[in-house]
Amino acid sequence: MILIFRQDATEEEIQGAIRKIESLGYTPHLSRGTVKTICGVTGDDRAIGESEFDQLPGVESVVRVLKPYKLASREFHPDPTRVEAGGVTIGPGTFAVIAGPCSVETEEQVEASAALVARLGLKLFRGGAFKPRSSPYSFQGLGEQGLEILSAAAKRHGLTIVTEIMSEHDVDLIGRYTGIFQVGARNMQNFALLKAIGETRRPVLLKRSMMGTIEELLLSAEYIMKGGNSHVILCERGIRTFETQTRNTLDIAAVPVIKRLSHLPILVDPSHAMGDWHYVAPASLAALAAGADGIIVEIHPDPAMALSDGKQSLNHAHFEGLMGKIRALAPHLGVQVR
Repeated sequence: MILIFRQDATEEEIQGAIRKIESLGYTPHLSRGTVKTICGVTGDDRAIGESEFDQLPGVESVVRVLKPYKLASREFHPDPTRVEAGGVTIGPGTFAVIAGPCSVETEEQVEASAALVARLGLKLFRGGAFKPRSSPYSFQGLGEQGLEILSAAAKRHGLTIVTEIMSEHDVDLIGRYTGIFQVGARNMQNFALLKAIGETRRPVLLKRSMMGTIEELLLSAEYIMKGGNSHVILCERGIRTFETQTRNTLDIAAVPVIKRLSHLPILVDPSHAMGDWHYVAPASLAALAAGADGIIVEIHPDPAMALSDGKQSLNHAHFEGLMGKIRALAPHLGVQVR
């Protein structure tokens, strides 16, 4: 349910409505937009009634949100959300590029990639220290040692780290190193993890699972936001279909659909969607053209020697070429590359 305040509502009236919401055992979520101030009300859907609130001073109208996700919906927050991370604003008007190796392997490998990302004028550097793999025999990452390698390279080049978190027990550890928590596809519905990072105020990059619907992705975002963390960035990374020529099927339609349903920014992961570096550049340009707020892409100085996902990683020359194409197209779409 949403309370929409009159334009001339006083601060005292707004705070009075919030106190009323809390006194009834519900949770208020205030949002001050450019035109309207609104307040979302969450709690037991069966118990919330419009009559409790429509006569409150300053309230213009009360609207029941029919979608199962409330805080992530456009009804709750009509204006698009912009998430600040590492000096980059992710949202309308910008195209954020997050790049780096799939897995942290060596100091030399991370240093080479970090230096390239910085030289190309980018600020967000990805790298996996804890790797959820389909096979238990595959490389699982270097753990905290990997985080230390990432951190050292990021500090040398003025970059902000984006790295994956797999368990609610790792929030404090990974939080000491990363600027953005990345929730991978396999953990999209790890609700204990979502609740834990919802209690932080650290930006979260939430990936859609390979079998997840758009609604399920938004409900996972709702878990994070319900805890008080509104700094959520969604990510389309391909879904599982009958097609076998690519690793997954990039659901490019998810970008405009989510833009209509939700105020949250959305990125595209062309590396995991395509699974083959030959297709990463075209998919990246498609994401830009579709209105995505950025991409997260895997790069490696020598993909043939990568310990994970080498086939889908761009070498440094190919990544530099992709950035040239993105920067050539972006002005025609009215966005700045960051």
